[in-house]
Amino acid sequence: MSTWAGVADIASDVQAGKASATELVKKSLTLIKEKSEFQAIIGTTEARALARASEIDSQVQSGKNPGRLAGVPFIAKDNFLTFGSETTAASNILKGFEAPYQATVIKRLEKEGAICVAKANLDAFAHGSSTENSDYFTTKNPHDKTKVPGGSSGGSAAAIALELAPFALGTDTGGSIRLPASFCGIVGYKPTYGLVSRSGIVAMASSCDAPGPLAASVSDAALVLDVIAGRDELDSTSIDRQGQYTELTGGLKGKTIGVIEMDEHISGDVRQVIDASIEKLAKAGAVVKPIKLPVNDYALATYYIIQTAEVSSNLSRYDGQRYPYSYPDAKDLDEVYKKSRSIGFGAEAKRRIILGTFVLSSGYYEAYYQKAQLVRSKIINDYEKVFNEVDFVAGPTAATTAFPIGEVQDPLQMYLTDVLTVGANLAGLPAISLPAGKNDAGLPVGLQLLAPQRKDRELLALASAAEEVLA
Repeated sequence: MSTWAGVADIASDVQAGKASATELVKKSLTLIKEKSEFQAIIGTTEARALARASEIDSQVQSGKNPGRLAGVPFIAKDNFLTFGSETTAASNILKGFEAPYQATVIKRLEKEGAICVAKANLDAFAHGSSTENSDYFTTKNPHDKTKVPGGSSGGSAAAIALELAPFALGTDTGGSIRLPASFCGIVGYKPTYGLVSRSGIVAMASSCDAPGPLAASVSDAALVLDVIAGRDELDSTSIDRQGQYTELTGGLKGKTIGVIEMDEHISGDVRQVIDASIEKLAKAGAVVKPIKLPVNDYALATYYIIQTAEVSSNLSRYDGQRYPYSYPDAKDLDEVYKKSRSIGFGAEAKRRIILGTFVLSSGYYEAYYQKAQLVRSKIINDYEKVFNEVDFVAGPTAATTAFPIGEVQDPLQMYLTDVLTVGANLAGLPAISLPAGKNDAGLPVGLQLLAPQRKDRELLALASAAEEVLA
């Protein structure tokens, strides 16, 4: 039996006075302490969370409606600016940073009565696919402590699998919501680029970053998206919403799903689970059509050129002057810059800064960065062609199940973990990872579904129907 009811049911009980926001927050904080061995959480917002819960309980008692998410505890990835706790992006260079304002996403959730109780671990600055690049500790997979939970939103995904809270927030730049959702056996949703504001979120690669929810069910993820979606004057790349994202109707019947041809990189156990899942969708009335997606052959290389270039630019602001860590014994300003960045950044951040600076440098800009942007346009066009033939695209979220902590030492091998997810980010598509089943070792396998840009409502409706079939 699940520790938590659905998000809508929890809020309804609080609104009706059947449940106390204070008790819900205490329950979440207790679970965080009891399951601390999995190291999903960097820190809690206990004092502020309890104060907010008390306010919500008082509003209910006085006959007011605190909002659609009244009293629902949630966990935010530690790259969302929040009050009540440091925001470090799991990097030593930001340790001690207190946010001067809150992310738009956090403000929208709080306006509807949700309560942030903790900050989740991640690969530092969201650079990674396993949380092993966190400057603090590696989160453990809830299904097997010897395995990674995926990344970079590994702490958020593990928190939901461990039932520490009803939902969590993550960011997806190249699969960082969907990959850990697959490894941890939960729902992870990456919205259309711009549908959810990036204001107040520590930037990784700005043209790919997409904040979104991780939850136990599609309906929970849809409700959270419905609250946080929409244009924001603080984010010039934000777009208008479609309408309501909680109307999960339409089912599978008659929907054409293009199934990506699985190559030799897909492990046998993943292939077996995905094939069985697709068969279930077909039996439920979906029209299944095998497709080839040649864009995947170019997506990873394109992504790691564009992403590292944007990382190099975004991380230039951490210079020992504006944020907490500053080398204390510097002789001059030049040494402050060099030593603060050398000591404050971890190995993966440095690697991406170097790669990004290289592809943007004189003499290489045209050969690498400019060419990658041209290929990105080609990838967008190829996806458009595919969606002229099918309504949705389906395939595995990851080529393997969760791998052992410490097993992948080669950075290039780690980058290959994102091979099936980066295309959606380059093209700005909505995508979701659903639990599709488990392999013989009991490790979860995720089914990824993609839709055209701005078709989030349709994708969530399809995912909800698929969720019932796959349960």
